[in-house]
Amino acid sequence: MTAFFALTTSLLWGLADFGGGLLTRRIPALTVVVVSQAIAAAVLGAIVLATGGWGEAGPRLWFAFAAGLVGPVALLSFYQALALGPMGVVSPLATLSVAVPLGVGLALGERPGLLQVAGIAVAVTGVVLAGGPQLRGAAVQRRAILLTLVAALGFGTVFTLITEASTNVTGLFLALFAQRLTNVAVGGAALAVSVRRGGAALPEGGFPWASLPALAFVGLADVAANGTYAVAARSGPVTVAAVLASLYPVVTALAARGFLSERLRAIQAAGAGLALLGTLLLATG
Repeated sequence: MTAFFALTTSLLWGLADFGGGLLTRRIPALTVVVVSQAIAAAVLGAIVLATGGWGEAGPRLWFAFAAGLVGPVALLSFYQALALGPMGVVSPLATLSVAVPLGVGLALGERPGLLQVAGIAVAVTGVVLAGGPQLRGAAVQRRAILLTLVAALGFGTVFTLITEASTNVTGLFLALFAQRLTNVAVGGAALAVSVRRGGAALPEGGFPWASLPALAFVGLADVAANGTYAVAARSGPVTVAAVLASLYPVVTALAARGFLSERLRAIQAAGAGLALLGTLLLATG
């Protein structure tokens, strides 16, 4: 079950990143974050009302609020790093986020078997290579590396916090709702500051209503991924769940190949193969 939910997480995150990347080509990144998360919050609010999730409110919700504060900071740092580029360095470097939940799992006493250790090493290597690391070319700005490391730390922290935010399914819905509300509040405040400083909140042609389904998909896929990761981390070793969930760059690369006809470089294809091998080792270890 851990492998199933963790791999589902990587699929959802990979597709959400692909969709978000396409949307930010024509809509300001902050607007994409706020609108997509607001849609997810509205859907989650309806689910919480229908399931009586309010009864699960308790101290654990503070973990969800903390995840909601960290998430937008990590996402915006990642977008800024991508803007500074090169993407061939930024994308693989962001996968260091897996180090946070891995470290927490080991600190809590988890000890993977020899086969699983090999699977972790192979899978993480595959994920980094699948991002297509740039091995030559222009020097990378120090600020881009710093922003990417901030994003990786933030993403890994969100993984860890959301796992602790609930103990059952209805509580998880409430935790995800609280996290999304906080995301919207933080992102909205950042958007307001950006507009006051002269930034654009919308494209020149106004709000792109035709993109609303895509924005909804990005927000709902992201929140669903948080949910499946929480289930994966609670149903088995965090070390295994974290690595399998971190395979999302492979999904993003394959989506670009399938929908945009982008050709995978040899290093990306090799990385995808290694990620698959690592997955098999983890699942059978």
